[in-house]
Amino acid sequence: MATVELERVDKVFPDGTTALADVTLCVQDGERVVVVGPSGCGKSTLLRIVAGLDAPTRGTLRIGGSKANELTPQERNVAMVFQDYALYPHMSVRGNLEFPLRMRGLARGEIERRVAWIADLLGIGPLLERLPRQLSGGQRQRVAMGRALVREPAVFLLDEPLSNLDATLRVQVRAEIEDLQRTTGITMLYVTHDQVEAMTLGDRIAVLKQGRLQQVATPRDLYERPANAFVAGFIGSPPMNLFPARLSCDAGGLVWLELAEARVALPSGACSGALRALVGKEITAGCRAEALRLAGDGEAGMLRALVEEVECLGHETLVRARAGELAFTVRLPGMRPIAKGEPVALAIDGAQLHLFAEDGTAIGS
Repeated sequence: MATVELERVDKVFPDGTTALADVTLCVQDGERVVVVGPSGCGKSTLLRIVAGLDAPTRGTLRIGGSKANELTPQERNVAMVFQDYALYPHMSVRGNLEFPLRMRGLARGEIERRVAWIADLLGIGPLLERLPRQLSGGQRQRVAMGRALVREPAVFLLDEPLSNLDATLRVQVRAEIEDLQRTTGITMLYVTHDQVEAMTLGDRIAVLKQGRLQQVATPRDLYERPANAFVAGFIGSPPMNLFPARLSCDAGGLVWLELAEARVALPSGACSGALRALVGKEITAGCRAEALRLAGDGEAGMLRALVEEVECLGHETLVRARAGELAFTVRLPGMRPIAKGEPVALAIDGAQLHLFAEDGTAIGS
């Protein structure tokens, strides 16, 4: 297998559109890195550059420690699976699996060995004589992955491979991809817009915005320690609540967060010099839905809000409420008898607050 390294990579298209800007990313040998970001942020372009389908405008690409900028796609030993499967409709499953091996001139015995191996690995042995039109969506996706893996590539690239599948099948195939990668130990770059896929599949997640990397970290670090307000608002389902606030400091040196009519004390360990320098200034504060709870009558620091929407999901209830100009999503355990239009009081756990400076950079949590 191989490492994949992008060093200060730019991609500017002829019409002047910047798809990637100063991207530096290292995917370790055998690692699963998931790339996420809004539509048009450069996710697929990054994969195409690694695959050799697009060339970077500037910067260096290394695969397995060797510079790959000038290598053709065939010379890179990289396999890519696309969103639309791209199977040859006139070929059987066996023919689709054999095609890349025949193009490389492998001996018949070696071709048969590899096809048997990948068919057994993916559980598609009974489908080998069928045509793609005779397969379900999940079966087609397995065949597409098999055609890529049968070459025994050093790097496996997947561009939103599950977006055409229904929700139940996505869960099943996602687990199969994870098992497949662990079994083969192949280096994987996986592009998706699905939060659940990113959080469950990635050893690390790379977050892109307008072609620039915002943060590369483990799923837990992204969720608990976002580097900026964009990552905080993008990662997580539901996304983090973000709202304008102001810091104040009392005579005892304790720093408070002021929002609407509420006043939330920050933990004493969080009151660094960086925070004290922002006292009196407008900042952006954030909290996850689970950092909010229903407050008791007369509880200090509570926010009075009006329920705008309720989603009862069985194991939890998501409540969307508004306090003046501020909107919040609250995650409550179980099924709660809360109705739209009902007044509620909310309390925020100060230990779970995230604070962001004017430029969006995290300044403390």
